[in-house]
Amino acid sequence: MKKSPLAATFRSMRHFNYRVWAAGSLVSNIGTWVQRTAQDWLVFAELTHHDASAVGTVMALQFAPQLLLLPWTGYAADRFNQRKLLIATQATMGGLSLALGALTVLGIVQLWHVYIFAFLFGSAAALDAPVRQTFVAELVGDENLSNAVALNSTSFNVARMVGPAVSGVVIAAIGTGWAFLINGVSFVAVLVSLAFLRVDQLRSNARVIRARGNFVEGLRYVRSRADLRAMLLMLFLIGTFGLNFPIFISAMAVGIFHADAAGYGLLSSMMAIGTITGALLNAGREKVRFQGLPVGAGVFGIGCTLAAFAPGYWLFAAALIVTGIAALTFTNTTNSLMQLSTAPAMRGRVMALRVSIALGGTPIGAPIVGWVADHYGPRWALGIGAASGFAAAIVGLYATMRQARRERTDDDMQPTPDRPGL
Repeated sequence: MKKSPLAATFRSMRHFNYRVWAAGSLVSNIGTWVQRTAQDWLVFAELTHHDASAVGTVMALQFAPQLLLLPWTGYAADRFNQRKLLIATQATMGGLSLALGALTVLGIVQLWHVYIFAFLFGSAAALDAPVRQTFVAELVGDENLSNAVALNSTSFNVARMVGPAVSGVVIAAIGTGWAFLINGVSFVAVLVSLAFLRVDQLRSNARVIRARGNFVEGLRYVRSRADLRAMLLMLFLIGTFGLNFPIFISAMAVGIFHADAAGYGLLSSMMAIGTITGALLNAGREKVRFQGLPVGAGVFGIGCTLAAFAPGYWLFAAALIVTGIAALTFTNTTNSLMQLSTAPAMRGRVMALRVSIALGGTPIGAPIVGWVADHYGPRWALGIGAASGFAAAIVGLYATMRQARRERTDDDMQPTPDRPGL
């Protein structure tokens, strides 16, 4: 019997553990976006005089640990109990949020405080990310992995739509610091969900044995796979120069459209409408294919181009929706493809490399994009994002054509009645 489209889209929800995890994650994700929006606003509008470079520096410090800690984050995901590791990382991030919130509410926060907390939060997130991304396989198994990845993205982007709007209201009503405190409390939800999982139903993979060269082994594995190398290069281009929307949106909202905190939060929510749509479209697919990557990258470039030329607030918001759909199609496809095509014992290291490439390039790209926004205007900064999408699409098309040529060559080498094999 054929499944209905709705049942196919939400098939991972049949698993008790996934339902519990998804509920806790949704609450925590909303808190995360409340804080992200408040942090960007605090730096851009309260601690500096509309300094996009300072926002870029915060982003650089927050994502630099993805590269700095790479030799340990992937190994930890493959080596240790993932549920217990998630409890530790989530509790750490919650505590940091509460501490930053206290400093801000008390009125003693300074820019260097935000820099330090961004780095500490990023260090915990660097350890958390590969574990969280591979943990879904323990919840639902490989057969529903791509669907669970897409539903996770849907949750994250529902929060991305709700969180910034909530943050804008909170900032306007009671102050920026309370947004950080709200995020700190929201981590309780995911900690409770992890505590209530049915441990006997988790589908744990074999843990890697501790040995010298585990990290190098992961690099060699990726180096031997042309498809993984192409995906990582595409992720580097878009992650480094394209996914800098805290800079794009804050600079356009304030510098071009003269919006307040609520208007800025609404723009972030409009982009989330696009990312939710992209996530749900991906959740409904039975299979993911490499050919979707250059399409997603190309549409991302088009969306950034439309945003750069948008003459008004609402046309800019509409362009963000297009960009959000493309960004989620691209990132979700790389996530699913890299996990499903990777040996289970290597997933943590491969996904840590994926996260480090996708986010670890931010310390390079964010300051550059912020400097361009300050000196040439936010529209030129968006042009850099557009160029990254088009460049990634070219890489994907080249990899697709190269694979097609290889497959034709392999077919030509197959034995036939007229040309028997040796």
